[in-house]
Amino acid sequence: MKYFLSLLALLACLTSQVTLAQTPSTTMADQMRSDGRIYVVIAVLLTILAGLVLYLVRLEKKIKTLEKE
Repeated sequence: MKYFLSLLALLACLTSQVTLAQTPSTTMADQMRSDGRIYVVIAVLLTILAGLVLYLVRLEKKIKTLEKE
């Protein structure tokens, strides 16, 4: 497990260095914001997150009822 976490940390550091080295003229977020698409992306992400939270809450309620039995 420690090996996996250290490998993941190393990969995150290397990835961030590569992305910082590239400086495009306009970033993807700026382009999407100017087109108005960034709000669609945020809405989809929030919908997915809300769905996951609701699923976990329902699952927790079902587990509690099973534990009581």
